[in-house]
Amino acid sequence: MARIVLLQMVAALVVALVAGVFGTISLAFSALLGGLCCAIPNAFFALRLTMSARKPGGANPMSFFIGEFIKIGLTIALMGAVVTLYHDVNWPAFLIAFIVVLKSYFILLFRQRP
Repeated sequence: MARIVLLQMVAALVVALVAGVFGTISLAFSALLGGLCCAIPNAFFALRLTMSARKPGGANPMSFFIGEFIKIGLTIALMGAVVTLYHDVNWPAFLIAFIVVLKSYFILLFRQRP
């Protein structure tokens, strides 16, 4: 799980750098915020699931659903914070970065293990 979270953080940075190279600083910052709005809740979810799995007796299936609910709530809260606190959001960059980070785990699915 740590590899997926790391890949998502790297994807957020790469999308922000690409947006910065081809656009303005506002475009890059909007892309970074969009990527982090996806990657941070996933990191908390992965941490919660890992901690739950290490408990004696293994992971409780209800822990997965509670973690997913918290992840969705945190994603909505972070997006709300971006809308409230950063008024120069470039919405296409924000949403494209969010989607790229959200789907970046497909890279690991197609990677061959040695």
